[in-house]
Amino acid sequence: MADKITIIVHSGDMDKIYSALIVANGALAMGMEASLFFTFWGLQRLKKGALERGPLSKMNLLGLGRWMVKRRMKKAKVASLEKLLKDFKELGGKVMACDMTMEIMGIKPEDLRQDLIDEYCAVGAYMQEARESAVTLFI
Repeated sequence: MADKITIIVHSGDMDKIYSALIVANGALAMGMEASLFFTFWGLQRLKKGALERGPLSKMNLLGLGRWMVKRRMKKAKVASLEKLLKDFKELGGKVMACDMTMEIMGIKPEDLRQDLIDEYCAVGAYMQEARESAVTLFI
């Protein structure tokens, strides 16, 4: 088993996307390989201009909670999702986009950020990544 982490990014909620990217970047910084398999609402965040748009998973309060959290994150100098994703790619992280989700949700490759995606694939590709991983997560 390789020193590797594979994360299914199912949720499109802002805080959950942050969690996936923070854990994945931490793994890369520790010398591990890291793969993110974006599916369903997580895949929606890879649409052009959609990365920062997700609501909070709890206490969104019609967007007010999200605004408050983002404000506190800025004060604490937490990197943006865009920066975390850029760092993930620069550190050698792999982004996988679920092609079944694309078909179900009517998402075309041109709707997504091509600069981020390494592979359009099905569950079999995820399973191979997971099989080779010491750590697998579902976020």
